[in-house]
Parts: sequence; structure tokens; C-alpha cells
Amino acid sequence: MRDRILAWLEKNVPPSRIEHILGVEQMASNLASHYHLDADKAAQAGLLHDLAKYFRPKQLLQMAIAEGIEIDPILEANPHLLHADVSAIVARDEFGVTEPEILAAIQNHTLGRPNMSELSCVVFLADTIEPGRGDTPELNQIRDISRENLYKAVWLASDYALQHLLSKHRLIHPRTIMTRNWALLQGSKSQSANVETVDRNQPRDRVLA
Repeated sequence: MRDRILAWLEKNVPPSRIEHILGVEQMASNLASHYHLDADKAAQAGLLHDLAKYFRPKQLLQMAIAEGIEIDPILEANPHLLHADVSAIVARDEFGVTEPEILAAIQNHTLGRPNMSELSCVVFLADTIEPGRGDTPELNQIRDISRENLYKAVWLASDYALQHLLSKHRLIHPRTIMTRNWALLQGSKSQSANVETVDRNQPRDRVLA
């Protein structure tokens, strides 16, 4: 099926976007393997995540409404944010993808979602940190942390996106903020748990009576 997806992409997105998609596919697979997740599912979600990236705003809105997706004022004002949800629709209808975890990872790659699965976290991160995104200190920090603490990396990737949106005076969807706060809490818990585990494993000085 990969060849069929690539052939479809060649007709519907520019070469620069295909390079990004292939970068996300590889990065998602690598991160999934690192965290002992299903690398094939992650790679497929990465390959499919931007199917609707270049759909026109009207088409995105029409397809989302037909699917029963709630359109809030921010989505209505910026239909491009719906490309993740619509990409999942295309993956299902055009390529027969029915695995819920893959479809959810496609849906969540832009805005994220509180309580999203580890696979969704991996694809969300891969979209931000694949090599084609650049070589800035901020991205390299997220890349490093993505292999140490999955949730902390999602939180930092969310911060990175928020800073960009604020600098451009763009609308911010509440789900981005909710995802960031959820990931911050999860990342902090994971970090605390790791510190406690290390602390418990440290040798104790013997106290002589």
C-alpha cells in the first residue's frame, strides 16, 4: 500500500511536502522503536498524516462537517487546522485504513489532544522534529528530549508551536493549550518518577549504632 500512497501524494502535494512526509514517516518509526511501540503503525500514520494538507478551505470544512466534526469559531476562521482530521478521513476512505490508533495519530498530529496515546505523541513529535524542519537549538533540544521523556518533548514541542503562533499574531486553538498543559503534567510526573527510582537505587550510607 505504501507505493499507492506515494503515487497519490505525488499527484496531490508538492515535492517539498513529500520530503517532509517521508521525514515524518522515518522519525515516527524511529521514535516508536525507541519506546517499544509498533513502528509499522507509526510509520504508516506518518506517511498518511498530511494527505489533506493542500485541500482548499471549503473542501476541508465540507468534509469535516459531513463527518460530524464540531466546527468551532477558530476552525471556521482557519479551516487549515482541519487538515489533520480530514487526512484521517482520506486515509480511511481512499486507502482503507481502519486501525483506530493510526487514524487517531493522524487526527492528533497538528493540535494534539489531552490523553492521546503514545503512538499519537510519537507522530505529533515527528511532525515537529523531522530533520527537514531545521537545525535550530530549540528543535535540537526537543529532539534530544524526545528520546528521554516522551511527554516532556510533547510539552516543549507545544511551547515551540505556541511561540511561533504568538510571534505571528495567529489564532491559537484551545486544544493546543490543553495538549501542552496535559503533556507538561505527564512529563513532570514521569521525570519525578525517574528521579525517585534513581534515588531508591542509590547506595545508602550505613548508620552504625
